[in-house]
Amino acid sequence: RFQQVQSMMCDLMEWRSQLLSGTLPKDELKELKQKVTSKIDYGNKILELDLIVRDEDGNILDPDKTSVISLFHAHEEATNKITERIKEEMSKDQPDYASYSRMSSSPTHSLYVFVRNFVCRIGEDAELFMSLYDPQKLTIISENYLVRWGSRGFPKEIDMLNNLKVVFTDLGNKDLSRDKIYLVCQIVRVGRMDLRDSNSKKYTQGLRRPFGVAGN
Repeated sequence: RFQQVQSMMCDLMEWRSQLLSGTLPKDELKELKQKVTSKIDYGNKILELDLIVRDEDGNILDPDKTSVISLFHAHEEATNKITERIKEEMSKDQPDYASYSRMSSSPTHSLYVFVRNFVCRIGEDAELFMSLYDPQKLTIISENYLVRWGSRGFPKEIDMLNNLKVVFTDLGNKDLSRDKIYLVCQIVRVGRMDLRDSNSKKYTQGLRRPFGVAGN
């Protein structure tokens, strides 16, 4: 039983890091949330804990706002899904902790990035796009992490100061075997067409202009 719960906890911790990264598209975020809730419900069942009923998005149903009949159908549907899941697990030739062994032999990796400061004299607002880049294949291998930086040298969302963090997830052995991986930051200036223009209403404002790029 310990090995069984250990395997599920490893999965949940990995999925939690992906959810907290904030980099997943909306459809993948919904799918991953359903996987997490399904795993939790299955774990509660084998540990003989209470069954939690949820809606289609994985949110817990409020008994004060849900009719008795709807709750009954939700309980029935949840019980059937968990029963089918238990049958599938029991039909496997390998024990439950085999999933943990597979994960260990073919692990996924994550890169944690903490943005402490951005030092570059631009004079206007900027957008920083950070991503992982393969210089051999000349391609970006991750989604962009966006930071909006103000002209006064602080994040546009001041409450995000000292809290600009991102986790690049789902990096496998194939990614680690690449010759090089760069963390690239693309800088986009947001403001006037030309920095030499006076700050007058007759000049166009809010234009996005490429300013620079850096890699490490």
